Amino acid sequence: MNITVEELKGRLAAGEQLHILDVREPAEYAEVNMGGKLIPLGQIMTMQVEDIEGWKEDEIIVHCRSGKRSLQACLFLQQMGFNNVKNLEGGILAWVEQQG
Repeated sequence: MNITVEELKGRLAAGEQLHILDVREPAEYAEVNMGGKLIPLGQIMTMQVEDIEGWKEDEIIVHCRSGKRSLQACLFLQQMGFNNVKNLEGGILAWVEQQG
């Protein structure tokens, strides 16, 4: 399941409290981020997700730089029982492009 930058921005503008998960590396997060929880893909792949265990029944919007790593993260999270994960199409690149 995907979500577009436009959909995400609309929901945030409407005041929705969303779980946003950033699966990039810390250096990438430091350059630009949208305030999401940072858990790099490598940690997700090794099931180090204690920080978000409480999100299992909630919607989680996962993003990376362009949408590839976040898609992988979504698949891993689903295998771990996270039932409502969405991949942000285009990742942070699309997000920054829409900031204009």
